[in-house]
Amino acid sequence: MNLAYDIQPDGASDVSRDGRIKLHGQDAFEGMRKAGHAAAATLDHIVPLVQPGVTTEEIDNAVRDFMFAQGGVPATLGYRGYTKSSCTSINHVICHGIPGPKPLKDGDIVNIDVTILLDGWHGDTSRMFIVGEPRRKAERLVEVTYEAMMAGIAEVKPGATLGDIGAAIQEIAEANRCSVVEDFCGHGIGRLFHDSPNVLHYGRRGEGLELKPGMFFTIEPMLNLGKPDAKVLNDGWTAVTRDKSLSAQFEHTVGVTEDGVEIFTKSPAGFDCPPYSA
Repeated sequence: MNLAYDIQPDGASDVSRDGRIKLHGQDAFEGMRKAGHAAAATLDHIVPLVQPGVTTEEIDNAVRDFMFAQGGVPATLGYRGYTKSSCTSINHVICHGIPGPKPLKDGDIVNIDVTILLDGWHGDTSRMFIVGEPRRKAERLVEVTYEAMMAGIAEVKPGATLGDIGAAIQEIAEANRCSVVEDFCGHGIGRLFHDSPNVLHYGRRGEGLELKPGMFFTIEPMLNLGKPDAKVLNDGWTAVTRDKSLSAQFEHTVGVTEDGVEIFTKSPAGFDCPPYSA
């Protein structure tokens, strides 16, 4: 969930007040492995549910129950007044779509974004799901978005910069005639849901914060088939493309290691990118 960039006008947020970047030790890595595994297992659990005729509210209920069964709680439940355990963003919804009673339709694409709080640590991840038979342009958008996220993750290592991550994502997007949404970004994470730094999904190589071992953050690019412009609906949460073009997003939580990167939220079942078969 990418609210670190969505700071209120008065500066209120749950980002660290001093803005310092935390560097974590091995105990923290172990806590994040468990939380990340639980978050990824939650998305694995709902794979069979994402079908035509199923409502996003039903999926959200399954997310909540599975998180409780794992001994965790949904971090979004009650967060800034949010009343659901996940975000479900369909077709032209970029992010923060609210689960509800409307059923999924054949050909829909939907991003499902979950965050579990387990033993004091946050595991945050999202994936695209394809409902029934996809249109090729939608399927291709999903593929490119996943490729872009993984290209960004591949840049993560000590001595690299946040600009390297953003540039890698932007290069993949633009080479495939997609646009990168700039209104939302990844964020630091750990014991706080949203922490420093902000992780932009566009940029220039060599610029921005230098990465160091022990940093934890999310990489969660949102790509549109049309223009990158977004607007937030009157519910205060749902962000959509202004031109109603399709949008897709993937998200992993990662840690910078001594020699590279650890992905905490890899799917235990191998369901990292569709098509999934449960």
